[in-house]
Amino acid sequence: MATHDIFMPALSSTMTEGKIVEWLKQPGEKVARGESVLVVESDKADMDVESFQDGFLAAVLMPAGSTAPVGETIGLIVETEAEIADAKANAPAPAAPAPAAAVAPAATPPVAAAPVAPAPVAPAPVAAAPVVAAPVVSNGRVVASPRAKKLASQMGVDLATVRGSGPHGRIQAEDVEQASGQPISVPRVAEGTAPAAGGSASSTAAPAAPPAAAAPAGNSFGRPGETVAFNTLQGAVNRNMEASLAVPCFRVGYTITTDKLDAFYKQVKPKGVTMTALLAKAVAVTLARHPQVNAATSAAGMSYPAEVNVAIAVAMEDGGLITPVLRQADRTDLYEMSRQWADLVKRSRSKQLLPEEYSTGTFTLSNLGMFGVDRFDAILPPGTGAILAVAASRPMVVAGKDGSIAVKRQMQVNLTADHRVVYGADGASFLKDLADLIENRPESLAL
Repeated sequence: MATHDIFMPALSSTMTEGKIVEWLKQPGEKVARGESVLVVESDKADMDVESFQDGFLAAVLMPAGSTAPVGETIGLIVETEAEIADAKANAPAPAAPAPAAAVAPAATPPVAAAPVAPAPVAPAPVAAAPVVAAPVVSNGRVVASPRAKKLASQMGVDLATVRGSGPHGRIQAEDVEQASGQPISVPRVAEGTAPAAGGSASSTAAPAAPPAAAAPAGNSFGRPGETVAFNTLQGAVNRNMEASLAVPCFRVGYTITTDKLDAFYKQVKPKGVTMTALLAKAVAVTLARHPQVNAATSAAGMSYPAEVNVAIAVAMEDGGLITPVLRQADRTDLYEMSRQWADLVKRSRSKQLLPEEYSTGTFTLSNLGMFGVDRFDAILPPGTGAILAVAASRPMVVAGKDGSIAVKRQMQVNLTADHRVVYGADGASFLKDLADLIENRPESLAL
């Protein structure tokens, strides 16, 4: 009897364990080589796991909801249908999914309230797939994500009439929304970038108002008195932050006048340019002239990347954050970069980014100006040499060199850098050139 193990895959270089979101095949069903068998939640994305051989799924050793370390056997595939019974008999008993986090007792009896259901995770494709004209059916069942099935049931939508835009034509929650014509509460991404001009924040995308039944700010899952376990994404962020504590960092700040940048943004915004792309482009162009700030430590010494890839911190409403990457940002057209960023943010909402789309940044940009923050320091992500914290632009009374007084819009930027790679003079020179570009030549970013 030929039995093949299905292992928990390493979907990214930082992944140590994965959570099984959904089994797309059930024991006894036929499996084709290259066909998706299950969906796994890695550290920052949901991805399909494909079969490496033809055969039949004989046993599921880890049910949906279970977490397993990378390399752990989670299922069995046999070559013939006749071998299924023997494989089942010899297989270890399936592991039970981890129990839900216990609720901590409160000091006083809490007021009765309706339970808040955790937001389901929408599965993500390994690669972008075209929208199909009809739903995909496997063994008589329409292939759809758990979130899509639940919404279809709530909205009275027949899944057989819905076009799927997910991997291999699988129906996603967004497809059900489009078919029903009703808005749904899909987890939104709170983009960590804002216009340089704080007063014009309303002209750019802002976080949607929280629903009336939402948990208090800063607590996306539980209510007062509850203890909720970290999800996979939050756990990955926690590990990264702990690793950052071992890096000897320094911080240096600079005040940049944004009047010309704001004026230029008003010109290009109607053409689809976002402030995020504008800031990322300015940073990337400056980094190209300061390769030391784009470098990072490696086992052999200082590593100088061949590309300038700007990662931008994006907060996820279900906890944690992710850093979609604008690759070769110094050489990418400003208008194309804006289109790329819109696509990255959209796919971040349902955790559909590929590992190389969030783990290949050489420099990170974080902007909390959309929340009215006037200054802050960012924590250095592991594997990079520096991160830039950009605050909101505000009208300030400024004294000129000749002693005159004027009102100008200014923003504070703070650079956090790994002192093993970037020295104080390197950081100061980078910020000086960035300020010169933003203050005097922002129109060159569109050339």
